[in-house]
Amino acid sequence: MSIADLNKLSRNLVPEGQGIPPLELWNPDFCGDMDLRIARDGTWFHEGTPISRPEMVKMFSRILWQEGDTYFLKTPVEKVGIQVDDLPFQFVCLELKDGPQGQELHFLSSTDDVIVAGKKNPLVVTDQGNGEPQPALAVRFGMWGRLHRNVFYQLVELGSAEPCAEGGEELVVYSAGERFSLGRL
Repeated sequence: MSIADLNKLSRNLVPEGQGIPPLELWNPDFCGDMDLRIARDGTWFHEGTPISRPEMVKMFSRILWQEGDTYFLKTPVEKVGIQVDDLPFQFVCLELKDGPQGQELHFLSSTDDVIVAGKKNPLVVTDQGNGEPQPALAVRFGMWGRLHRNVFYQLVELGSAEPCAEGGEELVVYSAGERFSLGRL
């Protein structure tokens, strides 16, 4: 399936300003894999070439679906496999706002998703064994997004040291009434 074919099929699935279609309700047949890849930095590639139209990338991100460790673009009538190098979303901006439960951390993805860190969308920081923090934020349908390094640095600046349950201290931030650890100090 070519990118043009998929574009035609999904053109009206996500009208501007309408958000995410009801992917959880769709059970289409698997139609094979497509040479589409999301790189670690959030760049989408088709047949090895970066997709240069932001509107197309945004549209594809709205029909992105995950089952186990496999990612798909899913429409009411078909499902095609794609490759994701790390996590499918990349958060590029952070804004601090006041909300009903106090401070809220609003993250903007490279595909224009705005996610507020909280109970429904937790923020986690792991270490893959190389000493580098790997910050991630839950997005939707069990999928996660990686925080760009500059966004993580902003979080670190907002953090405060608090006692850790295991002893010592950890750097934490709060959003929508939830506490998130950025790592031990």
